[in-house]
Amino acid sequence: MEIVISVAVLFVVLGLIGYFVGVYNGLIQVRNNMDKAWANMDVLLKQRHDELPKLIETCKGYMKYEQTLLEKITQARTSFMNATSIAEKTQAENQLAAGLKTLFAVSENYPDLKANQNFLQLQNRISGLENEIADRREFFNDSVNIFNIRIQQLPDVFIAGSLGYTHRPLLEIPKEETSDVKIQF
Repeated sequence: MEIVISVAVLFVVLGLIGYFVGVYNGLIQVRNNMDKAWANMDVLLKQRHDELPKLIETCKGYMKYEQTLLEKITQARTSFMNATSIAEKTQAENQLAAGLKTLFAVSENYPDLKANQNFLQLQNRISGLENEIADRREFFNDSVNIFNIRIQQLPDVFIAGSLGYTHRPLLEIPKEETSDVKIQF
């Protein structure tokens, strides 16, 4: 009888250990998926930032009266490159996206610029990257949401707390970026 009780206790202990190992591994997986989602988005952001100097140089010759806009885009790019946290990068990225949105809208007033092949190619390339970045942002936010849910559920909350996992913020777009660009002359 003692052997049966010992075997039962052993199975319960092994079951609990297996369960907590599974929870631990699951938390590690969602954390790594979230980090991977950010890294994948970061790759696209880097590609877009590599294209920006070419776009600005193409625009400079045509947009003599839009120097402040071009400087704003350059400053946002520099801020992004110097940012160290996701929050700082997100803020710089939002400023850059707003500047690009305005740049493409203002370019409508420069027919010679709109006809320039380099500008058209760069505009198409950056617009394509913008679409991919939007998709990656959505995937990143999904990953962060899964992570945040897991670290708040029982019994995951105990293991997450011991690992030092804390709530991560979603990437949010500022309200002003969701409105139409107003161009005044």
